[in-house]
Amino acid sequence: MATPTRIEGDVDISAAAALMADPSRAAVLVELTDGRALPPSELAEVAGVSRSTMSEHLAKLQKAGFLVVDRGGRNRYYRLSGPAVATAVEALAALAPRSEVRSLRQANRAGALRAARTCYGHLAGELGVGIADAMIDRGLVEREGEVFLLTAPGAEFFGDLGIEKPPRAGKSCNDWSERRPHLAGKLGVALAKRLFELEWIERTERRRAVRVTKVGCRELRKRLDI
Repeated sequence: MATPTRIEGDVDISAAAALMADPSRAAVLVELTDGRALPPSELAEVAGVSRSTMSEHLAKLQKAGFLVVDRGGRNRYYRLSGPAVATAVEALAALAPRSEVRSLRQANRAGALRAARTCYGHLAGELGVGIADAMIDRGLVEREGEVFLLTAPGAEFFGDLGIEKPPRAGKSCNDWSERRPHLAGKLGVALAKRLFELEWIERTERRRAVRVTKVGCRELRKRLDI
């Protein structure tokens, strides 16, 4: 007797939303949007919960397909399962209300993230949006819907940065802090990676936040007027 074909119904958004609705799990997903893999101990610290409680949250997120585990000897490191999860988190962040800042430390961290941060390998915040706007204004990319297309002058620009064969397109990602799109996808990742290599930008002690170096300020001003 033939096995009946399984018929799938409509997507259950509420199931995914319920997982992300928990503040601790939401904090984990936000912390991992820059593409890093972190151990449970660090994620527990970020969420402000015990290691055992975090283990329960991580198990649920992994089972749902939000996270995957990298193993290093006896250690486990959790990361987002793919860019689609980061995109979903960023989309929700753009709609979410702002939390109240209650300390100087929180204010400094929030300011650093708004200024410049990484989002699954590409640049976001004021810096990311500023770069995207400048590239459009100079004809280096053309936006068609949700896609950024690299132009001939854009290919030359990337070549000058040392990227000889840049991706031909990138994605538009709505920035949650600026409420305008920044450059994501393969093209955005390639650009961010090269700026780190050139030491025009560097990571800070505030995890996802990055800062522009002195040489980066000079070069970005010269090349993109930002």
